[in-house]
Amino acid sequence: MTPASRLAGLAALGLIAIASNAAAQEAGSPVADAFRKNAQRAERNLVAAAEAMPAGKYGFKPTPAQMTFGDVIHHLSQGNDFFCSKIGGVDAPKRTDLAKKAAKDEMVSRLKETFQFCDTALGKLDDSKLGGKVPFFGGREITRAAAIVAAAEDWGDHYSQLAIYLRLNGLLPPTAKEKEE
Repeated sequence: MTPASRLAGLAALGLIAIASNAAAQEAGSPVADAFRKNAQRAERNLVAAAEAMPAGKYGFKPTPAQMTFGDVIHHLSQGNDFFCSKIGGVDAPKRTDLAKKAAKDEMVSRLKETFQFCDTALGKLDDSKLGGKVPFFGGREITRAAAIVAAAEDWGDHYSQLAIYLRLNGLLPPTAKEKEE
């Protein structure tokens, strides 16, 4: 994680703390509502990026050390089930393993399925449990608020990565084609 990523994460966490304090004084769940909107935007952009890359380019990676485009889609699908189950406090669905070299249509379909799960898992999320602990990578526990920040950061990081891969292949990323809301 770069210093800029850490700073962005800390800033977002600070905003969550401020918003959750305000939420205690006002009706509603502004943090959970904002996170659900972020998840919907991430879904729209990441699925559109996955659809935009030609099937024959799913093995593309700019350097040997990087993940292929298909590896990123595979990773996102696994990450969605993990993040959304932990944040939403529900079990992740039992899915058949998807091969890392699966066909584009299978990968896009799986990515869509995992975002549909996120929609359901996050449906009842509210700000009252942001301080609660949830399991995280490496056997650690972090607050639900920190998991929300990590998920949003992960989606942004991987969208940026996919956008670069698309541009390196002469394709415009979805957010360059249309002005976002």
